[in-house]
Parts: sequence; C-alpha cells; structure tokens
Amino acid sequence: METLITLLVGVLVAVGVYLLLSKEMLRIILGTAILSHAIHLLLLTMGGLKKGDVPLLTETAAEYTDALPQALILTAIVISFAVTAFLLVLSYRVYQESGRGPGLRGRQDE
Repeated sequence: METLITLLVGVLVAVGVYLLLSKEMLRIILGTAILSHAIHLLLLTMGGLKKGDVPLLTETAAEYTDALPQALILTAIVISFAVTAFLLVLSYRVYQESGRGPGLRGRQDE
C-alpha cells in the first residue's frame, strides 16, 4: 500500500511541477495546490500507515498509532488552503489592475 501511495505522490509532484512551469497564472496556482497535496500524502506515507489503538496510558495494547503526522498534515492542509485562497485573490487583483486576462497576455489594443 505504501508503494502505491509513493507512486501516486510521484505522479502528483510531476503534474504539479508541470503546471508550475506554465505561463498562465491559474495553472501556476493549481500547480501549487496539487504540489501541496502531494507533500501531504508524502508526509502521511512517511509517518507510516499503521493500524493500532489510541495511545492511552491506562490501557494496554499491542500497537499504538502516532497521531503527530495526522496533526501536522491537518495544519498543513489549512495553511495550503489559505495560501491558495491568497494566490487566487492576488491574481484576481492583478487582473483588475492591469486589465489583462488569466494568462497575463495583455490587451489587444496595446
């Protein structure tokens, strides 16, 4: 299962980098979002896909699951959502100020 998710991370990183190298602003923003999702999956995979009980001090169990990778990923998801929203608002503001389209190609009358 971890090998499959690692391959998925590789595909998502390739797609994200391809979109980041584009000239259009919307593709760059989508590339950053896809790249951040790939990093989230990578962190989850490197944290280990284990099955176990909740780490409680009073109970005895054979295996415990570490909650730290999930907490870090949850924080990273919120931060990446905020960054994506900021980039979308920033590109819309650039569009309003410059009068250029999403690809920032320019007006026809210039």
